[in-house]
Amino acid sequence: METKDLGGDGMNIMQITVIGMVAALLVLIVKQYRPDMAMLITMGSGILLILLLLGNINSIISTVEAMSQMANLDSIYLVTVLKVIGIAYIAEFGSQVCKDTGEGTIASKIELGGKILIMVLALPILTALIEAILKILP
Repeated sequence: METKDLGGDGMNIMQITVIGMVAALLVLIVKQYRPDMAMLITMGSGILLILLLLGNINSIISTVEAMSQMANLDSIYLVTVLKVIGIAYIAEFGSQVCKDTGEGTIASKIELGGKILIMVLALPILTALIEAILKILP
């Protein structure tokens, strides 16, 4: 199996940091005069960073898929793990945006929603694990 240099393609941490710092500086300047525009800059920069990182995310997914095929794992487990990771990242992003706008209560509800969705996704794996244990026991 070939390993891919995930850091060499697309964005690197310096580019991500510079974009984030420029956005933060813009928000700091604009917030005094136009708080509504500052919030849009915050959300826009977050979305821009996620879009720029999609190539790296695709590389991670394809590498994990190749490893699971080599290990002869059932794809349902891989898909579930990738969905759980995606839910966690999206919930974190949404929560942070809400916290940035001063909406901590909504942020906590987003986090709770993410946790519940992760549990729902984990139920089939948990069920399969319990069934496997029960088959082993006399």
